[in-house]
Amino acid sequence: MEETFIEITPQQAWEMMQRDNTVLADIRDAIRFSHSRPQGAFHLTNHSYGTFMDEYDYEEPVIVLCYHGVSSRGTAQFLIEQGYEQVYSVKGGFEGWVRAELPIEMGY
Repeated sequence: MEETFIEITPQQAWEMMQRDNTVLADIRDAIRFSHSRPQGAFHLTNHSYGTFMDEYDYEEPVIVLCYHGVSSRGTAQFLIEQGYEQVYSVKGGFEGWVRAELPIEMGY
């Protein structure tokens, strides 16, 4: 059976971030990320992927978040294929995060 990522709700993502050594990878564009993002998010881009690989082990849980929960699925599957073992995609993306009233950081 092919390994795949797991879709989770924004609330589940936040709970994982509180109790585990979990990284939330926000793949939205730089302007939107710099304006507002989930608290503690890493801005994952083509340019920051090397830093991401240096900072986070393959065994650590990785949660991927995009705008609406669509693009994050492709990135989550890519991370699985690169060897990350526990990868999750946030249903509803950043919009869902905001609707769930979870913590947000504003600006850089």
